[in-house]
Amino acid sequence: MIFGAGLFFMALGISLITKSNLGTSPISSVPFVLSLKFNPSFGLFTFIISSFFILLEIILLRKEFPKKQYLQIFVTLLLGLFIDFSIALLSFVKPVLYIQKILLLLTGCTVLAFGIHIQLRADVLINSGEGLVRAIAQKTGKPFGNIKIIFDLTLAGSACIISLFEFGMIKGLREGTLISAILVGFLTKFFDNTRYRWGQ
Repeated sequence: MIFGAGLFFMALGISLITKSNLGTSPISSVPFVLSLKFNPSFGLFTFIISSFFILLEIILLRKEFPKKQYLQIFVTLLLGLFIDFSIALLSFVKPVLYIQKILLLLTGCTVLAFGIHIQLRADVLINSGEGLVRAIAQKTGKPFGNIKIIFDLTLAGSACIISLFEFGMIKGLREGTLISAILVGFLTKFFDNTRYRWGQ
């Protein structure tokens, strides 16, 4: 139940950030930019890209990759469905003033970071994006939050390149993408440092 809640909060946070019209979250930047060009939905592209992350995890960890984590494929599918559902659920959200957009962005970053945090706390399965970050952190010995920041910035940069190639300009990424790239990692570290434990 905790894991499922974390997955939903992640999708909701991503949707809130996207609805701010200040760019989407870095973890979703590549699938969002692709969805602006091609027919598959934002959620479906999220599933496709996330499946690629799982492959990278397996290559990186090899025999250390936990067998139960193969179930991440179902997690990525569920996350994609949650994203499409959240986007539809928030269809009425149309911020006009810049301050409204910033507040929506900050709310989305907080919800996304909290979703990542409780998903890690559940220690059942993990979303492929965070799974790849954890695998890199495990191999390098660096803090999860620090690797998360670098990972998000890399994804945002890749989305920029795709956008420039497909549209001749940057679409789907704005200052909100950079803000969330930095803020979500720090907020995840903050939630981790609180050592909040469910049921206690």
